[in-house]
Amino acid sequence: MKNSYDVIVVGAGPGGSITAKTCAEAGLDVLLIEKRQEIGDPVRCAEGVGKEGLKRHIEPDNRWIAAEVKGSKILAPDGTEIKMSEEASSGKAGYTLERKVFDRALAQQAAMAGTEVMVKTRAIGLLRNNGMVRGINAMYMGETHEIRANIVIGADGVESKVGRWGGIDTSLKPGDIDTCAQFLVTNIDAGDYSKFYLGEIYTPGGYVWVFPKGKNTANVGLGILGSKAGNTRPISLLHKFIETYLPHAKILEMVVGGVPVSGPIKKTVTDGLMLVGDAARQSDPLTGGGIINAMDAGKMAGEVCIKAKEKGDYSAKTLKEYEDKWRATIGKELSKSLLVKNMLLKLSDEQLNQLAHSLEGVDTSKMALQKVLPILFKKNPRILWELRTLFV
Repeated sequence: MKNSYDVIVVGAGPGGSITAKTCAEAGLDVLLIEKRQEIGDPVRCAEGVGKEGLKRHIEPDNRWIAAEVKGSKILAPDGTEIKMSEEASSGKAGYTLERKVFDRALAQQAAMAGTEVMVKTRAIGLLRNNGMVRGINAMYMGETHEIRANIVIGADGVESKVGRWGGIDTSLKPGDIDTCAQFLVTNIDAGDYSKFYLGEIYTPGGYVWVFPKGKNTANVGLGILGSKAGNTRPISLLHKFIETYLPHAKILEMVVGGVPVSGPIKKTVTDGLMLVGDAARQSDPLTGGGIINAMDAGKMAGEVCIKAKEKGDYSAKTLKEYEDKWRATIGKELSKSLLVKNMLLKLSDEQLNQLAHSLEGVDTSKMALQKVLPILFKKNPRILWELRTLFV
């Protein structure tokens, strides 16, 4: 580890690795650090991604594809099912990954492009010069190191400290975060569709997911919105769901964590600093999915790093191009998802059942979600009035 780089990326998740790879491929001197000793472990993700989004960044590899799914099924509280094909799932279906292997593969690509990768290396603060972020203080093997850089990328997840150190407000209210628990289970018929169970009957302010990971194995998890959690524990609700709906399932692994569902935050850049992925709250507020968004944002951030290097200008004014790019693309979708999420939170289980029943006789299996929503709105204008701006 040297004491100076063009770019330091904090966090070796998908967003951080894609940022590092993009910069390194252009000849920039890049350091990618990860606080854990193993990249991709522990997994804190449902591991579902869409094929199209994934292929923008990496060719699918059987080493890290656990299952290929045909599409998704949304289940109302009374069990009424809405089935959508892979294409109709807006890229949300496609593959269930093995994140432990996938994240390592992305970091390997970054390393092969010239990135220096350091694990068990923790950022403990930022270096500044005249108000400009100019590197990090890092802890490696019990020793503190000052490492300078023209740009620091905060890709350090939902608990991001880099953004906070940089003066960016990344705070989350209880209604802005889902507390999640997930079991890897076996001894079930996993099927070949990802399933989403909606309603208070399953979990308050969230949903239950079942993502196939092979013939007899699946990720089964749920999220509880912080503002609705009270004293309810995700683990307890998840055990209850398993006992009720998958009574023969055998639990192999357990993971817990938080997912930001706040929608876009006001600011993701400052002088010498950019935020990517969950650190920038770029996960989808409706689904909680963030892998593809993080990779897309990482690509954009890397391209802006390259331009900043060419100009020799690392100010917020130059880096704002990244912010403008992701807000014009990812940000627009996040805002729509936030609108839908906030509306769904107000619906009772009876209203969710009514919405599902209103699609009886409608073949949704070949429709995109964007085409299903207008049909639902037309049939249920009173319930979905808050979504009218999406269809005008």
